[in-house]
Amino acid sequence: MSTHHDIAVIGAGPAGGNAALVAARAGLDVVLLDEQPVPGGQVWRGKSPSIHSAPQTPESQSGDALRQALTESAVEQLTDARVWDIRRQDDRWALQVLRNGESHEVAASALILATGAREYVQPVPGWTTPGVIGLAGATALFKQSLTLPGTRTVVSGTGPLVFYVASEIRRLGGEVAAVVTPNTRGEWARALPAMAGQPRLLGRGALWVADLMLARVPILWGHAISEVFGGNSVTGVRARRLGENDPGQEFSADSVCVGHGLIPQIEAAQMLGVHILHDPALGGWVPEVQPDGATRVDGLYLTGDGCGIRGATAAALQGVLTGARVARDMGKSTHMPSLRPWRRAAKFGRAMTALSQPRASVAALTTDETIVCRCESLRRADILAEIAIGAQSTNAVKSGRRAGMGPCGGKYCQTAIAALIAAQTGKPLSEIAPPTPRPPLRPVPLSQAAGDFDYDDLPIPKPAPL
Repeated sequence: MSTHHDIAVIGAGPAGGNAALVAARAGLDVVLLDEQPVPGGQVWRGKSPSIHSAPQTPESQSGDALRQALTESAVEQLTDARVWDIRRQDDRWALQVLRNGESHEVAASALILATGAREYVQPVPGWTTPGVIGLAGATALFKQSLTLPGTRTVVSGTGPLVFYVASEIRRLGGEVAAVVTPNTRGEWARALPAMAGQPRLLGRGALWVADLMLARVPILWGHAISEVFGGNSVTGVRARRLGENDPGQEFSADSVCVGHGLIPQIEAAQMLGVHILHDPALGGWVPEVQPDGATRVDGLYLTGDGCGIRGATAAALQGVLTGARVARDMGKSTHMPSLRPWRRAAKFGRAMTALSQPRASVAALTTDETIVCRCESLRRADILAEIAIGAQSTNAVKSGRRAGMGPCGGKYCQTAIAALIAAQTGKPLSEIAPPTPRPPLRPVPLSQAAGDFDYDDLPIPKPAPL
């Protein structure tokens, strides 16, 4: 089955949802695809149908407004839809979409990628213990099902998300054993001028910290978790001051929330020929794209955190810009919004991303026996052994040790592997590109990827005579 549209938008978060709305209002036939059951993305995630009432937050209000606008619009919504392959066929984009257990094709003249970001967690001893989840994963629990990660939680990581998660755990009735952040007070103070343009967001962050301080929750600045204790489940952690020979402090806990920044999801853009460049202040490797989403690839546009981590406010504004740009390029008379609001929001987002990016002092806590690639159970020592025999790229490590050939396709280990290559070879991270992406972009049943065939009909040549 194949359907054709003017525009296909992959990703129904703040950026993709707004891009779809603007393009549809301009009179274009738009289909919006997302893996989640309802639009909203990670930050504006919708509640589970089993949650009948919940306190409103700015994020839930924005998400509800987006979902209502999409429902009232002409946008065709394909939820629970996994896009696993994209190809250019003549003058159209052909998307392979897995939905309800079956794969079908969606075609469009123009394509908008609003693929968002994923979380990075620096491997440390015990980080794969059941009960350890990412900061972003914790926010999904809160927003979708009002669920706590545990009864007593250590929250650790960089940037503002660590304080949001800790404060939200308290709001939902959980206990926060400690907040552990590699950031220092000085780093936050230096970031304040860039944050001044978004006083509402700055104020919310200050309230999260104030809530924790009033509750006498220990906040360890300039620290990181060096070890997670437990066998089949978390029993506690050790936190150490970075840059010092510090034995550390131990905290008992039955869950850990940890994260070290967000990384743009660039694999689809890479696969479609978009040039990428390295910008640590935007989350690492990012695609080359204009503020309004235009790329050098004909008919392809990118928007939101998949272009660089700038936050939900900037993503929503960029989605509007991208929807207008696509509509104009497709011959529709539409108003092009000013770039000024997006630039103001992006400045704030870049400051937050700079605070959140991975740092060498945390990477130094990864021991030789620590698992780096969870899919293939590869330790730091295994990666170093491959580098020692000449592997100087993520592709080389992938070829030699299968790091990146598991279900995640290298999405969750490539940052740590690149950092190890840089540390061992002296090469800058800007010269260590991510591994080459290949379809499927997302895990898909082999039966759907291979299609229907009869083995007896395959043209297998006869063996050559001896």
